[in-house]
Amino acid sequence: MAQDQAKESRFVPASVVLERLHHAAPKDEVTVRWVLEHLDQQSFGVVLFLLAIVALVPGICSFAGLLIAICGFEMVVGRSQPYFPHWIASRPLPARRVRPLVTYAIGALRCIEKVIHPRWLPLTSKLTRIVGITVFLASLRLILVPLPFSNVLPALVIAVVSLAYLEEDGLLLSIALALATGNAAFDSALAWESIVRLHGLSVQTLL
Repeated sequence: MAQDQAKESRFVPASVVLERLHHAAPKDEVTVRWVLEHLDQQSFGVVLFLLAIVALVPGICSFAGLLIAICGFEMVVGRSQPYFPHWIASRPLPARRVRPLVTYAIGALRCIEKVIHPRWLPLTSKLTRIVGITVFLASLRLILVPLPFSNVLPALVIAVVSLAYLEEDGLLLSIALALATGNAAFDSALAWESIVRLHGLSVQTLL
């Protein structure tokens, strides 16, 4: 109980973390390295949430998906902080395109944080690897399906899961992971149906 209270006392709401980054960020371009250097804690949750916002922007969603996949894999293998190769960490992202989304996210978070808060903390820490698997699988759709608006749903799934993890809300995280699992099952069913249809067409063509 004392450990949970101490952890909660060190907790910084997501809206506060994002607002600090937003005010300190360069106006034109920002890199992943810059974000990591300005984070003291909750690094995986913050980075994943920011990348989910970036993934909503057409044209750079595939690159954001690659970064999310790396984060997810590192969470699965048990790293305490995200690490990216130099060529990825130093690649500039267009801050002017992401800044309006971050501003909107900060306002939305202030409202959301009235009902979500740190709870079920032991569950949150135990689900870290499951969070990694979930965001890794969702990122594959961002990377492999670069179609218009196909990035919106997986980006939102990653945003909700990472937000619950960032806010250390075990209850919300459980719900978010269940929704993500349902979405993954739906995507798998669609993919399987497409494969079956293509196989059927190929057989008919041969005949």
